[in-house]
Amino acid sequence: MTILETKNLSKTFGKFSALDGVNLNVNSGEVYGFIGPNGAGKSTTIRILLGILKASKGEAKIFGLDAWKDAVEIHKRIAYVPGDVTLWPNLTGGEVIDLFMKLRGGSNTGKREDLIERFKLDPSKKCRTYSKGNRQKVALVAAFASNADLYILDEPTSGLDPLMEMIFQECVMEAKLAGKSVLLSSHILSEVEKLCDRVGIIRQGMIIETGTLQELRHLTRTHLLVETKQPLVDISSLKGVHEVEQKDAAVSFQVDAEELANVMKHVSGYGLIKLESSPPTLEDLFMRHYDSGNTSNAGAGGEA
Repeated sequence: MTILETKNLSKTFGKFSALDGVNLNVNSGEVYGFIGPNGAGKSTTIRILLGILKASKGEAKIFGLDAWKDAVEIHKRIAYVPGDVTLWPNLTGGEVIDLFMKLRGGSNTGKREDLIERFKLDPSKKCRTYSKGNRQKVALVAAFASNADLYILDEPTSGLDPLMEMIFQECVMEAKLAGKSVLLSSHILSEVEKLCDRVGIIRQGMIIETGTLQELRHLTRTHLLVETKQPLVDISSLKGVHEVEQKDAAVSFQVDAEELANVMKHVSGYGLIKLESSPPTLEDLFMRHYDSGNTSNAGAGGEA
């Protein structure tokens, strides 16, 4: 079941095109990773989904409702956490959490207390005394304590330490297991890789690639560290081999997935002593797209 969907979503500011035909969809019980560099169009897309901005063209729907016309009804069933939370300075963290929970019509105090404990938040302090990380914690506790059907998270772990990032990841997985949906925009690619069922990469206002991590990894390179009985020669001249580097008695290099079999056949002829292989990561995919300036897949994602 589709929870969130955009079709040919476009947004222009004067002559500047912030979004150009963005298509994506998030299904029930799915964590969807939405990644791209600053200025790529992530936040603009999210603001349209939240009903803050009106699209110039195309449509955005959540729960089958129009994101602009039915924003009030949609907000009853969603929780949103931005990357830089601004709170009322004279209210305590606990008061803000209670306020957000009441706005959503929920009062699950047990879950509220559990999350406050897990995130190590002091809810008695005034918000003006909180660090950036603690402001994020307030928003995250308020979001996950609510009974939302869709969580829209825009750089939600900004300012959190690694331990709190782990708690956040646990909360996302718990929401998923409960059948909730999550749209996660993040610069922390390891976070996206751990949590997301599917990923959409946006660049210059266009979705340039989308799919499961397994589907996207055909575009990435595998890292190999090889030690052979005979000196490994001409490895850099092989098709699909990149970034060759001598490391003591071993050679380190990257191989395009489609050339891996040919390269291994070549290497094995030198008498393998040691072979270490590191699977490609989402970061490899991300950097390869932006390093190469690759736009050949622009719009190839179709419906994400």
